[in-house]
Amino acid sequence: MGIRVESALSSLDGEAAGLSVRLLGPLTIARNGVQVKLPASRKLRALFAYLALAPHAVGRSRLCELLWDVPNDPRGELRWCLSKLRGVLDEPDRSRIETSADTIALDLKDVFIDAAEIASVAARGVEELGLDRLQALSRLFIGDFLDGLEIDRSPHFNSWVTAQRRRFSSCHAAILEHLVNNLPADGDDVSAHLEKWLELAPFDARAHIALLTRLARHGQFGTGEDHLASAARLFQSEELDFGPVREAWRTIRDRQPSTALWVQSASPASADQAPILLADSDAAAARKASLAVMPFVEDAAIGGVRGGLADGLTHDIITRLAKLRDFFVIARGSVFALAEKNIAPEDAGRRLNVDYIATGTVRSPTGGAVHDASGRLIVSVELIEVRTARIVWAETFERRPDDIFAVLDDICNSIVSSISAEIETVERNRAMLKAPNSLNAWEAYHRGLWHMYRFTQTENEQARHFFDMALRLDPTFARAYAGLSFTHWQNAFQRWGDRDRESALAFESAGHSLLVDDQNPAAHWAMGRALWLRGEQDGSLLELERAVDLSPNFALGHYALSFVHSQSGDPQAAIGSSDHSRHLSPFDPLLFGMLGARAMAHVRLGQFEEAAEWALKAAARPNAHAIILAIAAHCLALAGRLDEARGFAAAIRKTLPHYSSDDFIGTFRFEPDAAALFRQGAGRIGLG
Repeated sequence: MGIRVESALSSLDGEAAGLSVRLLGPLTIARNGVQVKLPASRKLRALFAYLALAPHAVGRSRLCELLWDVPNDPRGELRWCLSKLRGVLDEPDRSRIETSADTIALDLKDVFIDAAEIASVAARGVEELGLDRLQALSRLFIGDFLDGLEIDRSPHFNSWVTAQRRRFSSCHAAILEHLVNNLPADGDDVSAHLEKWLELAPFDARAHIALLTRLARHGQFGTGEDHLASAARLFQSEELDFGPVREAWRTIRDRQPSTALWVQSASPASADQAPILLADSDAAAARKASLAVMPFVEDAAIGGVRGGLADGLTHDIITRLAKLRDFFVIARGSVFALAEKNIAPEDAGRRLNVDYIATGTVRSPTGGAVHDASGRLIVSVELIEVRTARIVWAETFERRPDDIFAVLDDICNSIVSSISAEIETVERNRAMLKAPNSLNAWEAYHRGLWHMYRFTQTENEQARHFFDMALRLDPTFARAYAGLSFTHWQNAFQRWGDRDRESALAFESAGHSLLVDDQNPAAHWAMGRALWLRGEQDGSLLELERAVDLSPNFALGHYALSFVHSQSGDPQAAIGSSDHSRHLSPFDPLLFGMLGARAMAHVRLGQFEEAAEWALKAAARPNAHAIILAIAAHCLALAGRLDEARGFAAAIRKTLPHYSSDDFIGTFRFEPDAAALFRQGAGRIGLG
């Protein structure tokens, strides 16, 4: 990619063959190093830019709506623009404008487009790029996206251009930040990158702290004081908290030449907690991932408006995410205050100094200026990693609002669960790339999760090690205690250790989690599972119900309820909780358990064929362990599918040669009738 970027830069300067397009700055097209003269029409240029970045073919009606303010013949004007574009783009043996049915697309597969290159890199994340590539990418930013191109009376296009400018400005800031952080501190380029970073993100505390750190390293304390004063006035003008930057300067000055790190407090937090600054020596025990949910907007014709369903949905998402207590969530008041000032989401993320920003639009069927002609409620959401400008997750939810409140509740649940799962995945993967001795408490916890979800004895021991590390770094980390409890639970459940001893340790760790944070759903989840191990079903159900009461979006809580009910509680409740847990977290690492619990509930209802189908789905999961295979073997046997059942029995005995129905029954806590059914199935396939 680095070679491609460099050659593209050269091609725009007339040194390489082929077609190249520059959208960052004034629109420029070059062929074989010679700039192509474009027609004067602004709408033609706008049409080309929109199609050049479109991920798929675009309908003619959409293009007419985008660029023409109800003229006499919008399709005629569109045809005129396309004919002129053919003269610019087509080659003797190749037509680059593709029309199919009522759609239009550009064939630019072999064409370098600067904005497309930046977007592609941002989608993968800039943090792993080498310095040469980062510098080459930075040089592509010679101006704003489509600099100087606006179309009168074309609100849809102007809104699109504004969004693209914000998007690429955020990408540029992310690239500059990585350059500043990774180039040699005394390099000549660092000052220029810092200056541009501050220009793009004047309210990004990290940029100011980086500049102050550089000034201190060069002994320019007077200049640092001057910058601090001017920056303080800037922040005050926007009513933003400047205290952390001022505290950073004090730390830098007092501890020079050591640097300071901008991090979030990792104490059990409410959504109203403010960010603080910690020195290097304190950072290991304090970092916690942070998120801001910017107010969703109604998808209106002119830029989007605030209020109604969008505000209500945003408030619910923030509240439910805070209840999960997975990470630091910026309070509603702060994000709505920034939205009132028309601050772009990416800029807001940097001002708030969060790791992730979520934003979205709502299109409702309720009429007025904001409605969807299909009669469906459409909610589009994006989750962005602020420092890399990478879109981590994006989804569009479409529902027919027969009951608008039930539909909004369902969409809100899906958004909250997806955001939580995606952030956990990113944090787990990031922690796996770091050296173990460099992990802070948050990273050690997520490293533990990565190993925990492998479901082998060796990986479970690794998980226990990292949860212990997290607790040494932060003894108030409730979720790390819950994770530690889970590793002991696994040891007991899988018979990887003495069941009584491991059950006691699972109970002890869950108790520590509750003592640290009684409002954390994961703490009650851990205690509910530990009580199940001890045979205290009533207490187990009370704790698990408390977990989902605290956070109705806590998928693992609903799964654990299904697990307990599937054996000796209410089998219909088990099926409902299993379905709900999968709806909340459809790609959960514990999905095999959610499916397996439903299978066991069907056995208790005498629905053996249904049990077999659900058990097969559970066993097909890539991380399914021997006990899940045993559920499949028993369910298939009861359904009369003996050949399939014997296949699973053989697979189990490859690793557990003496496995029998006694082992299976002893693992769970079935009521007598259910135990008799499973023994009957085992007898049919030689597991009796």
